Amino acid sequence: MADEVCIRSMLAADVDAVLAVEQQAFETPWSRAAFEEEMENDLAHYLVVVGECKLMGYGGFWLVLDEAHVTNIALSPPYQGRGLGSLLLEHMIFAAKSLGAVSMTLEVRPSNAAARKLYARRGFVERGVRPNYYAELGEDALIMWLDKL
Repeated sequence: MADEVCIRSMLAADVDAVLAVEQQAFETPWSRAAFEEEMENDLAHYLVVVGECKLMGYGGFWLVLDEAHVTNIALSPPYQGRGLGSLLLEHMIFAAKSLGAVSMTLEVRPSNAAARKLYARRGFVERGVRPNYYAELGEDALIMWLDKL
């Protein structure tokens, strides 16, 4: 599967397709305005996974000084479980490192076992909790760090 996809920078023209993935992947999806603002945000860096003539997923991070903070990673449900999340995360880590990041952090729902497993396989470790971070879901967030990119 990985040989059949392309990972590239997200373009403004990708917003509709990214929104479709976002709405399929999350119970509380971001709005169009949120993604449009991210496209104008100098700290934000987003990548998309494209294959089979469509956008399959996306991921983004903010670069603040030498830390990369993952904002989201999402794949359309038909493309989950095929190794694309790992491939996308590797590209995000490489992009962050290329931009000068030395570490990467993210928040994840404790109930999101698949994401937690993905991050742990790559070396992210749990370092704290943000209480009620996902207030609309009634869930805390686990804070995970990858110390050396």
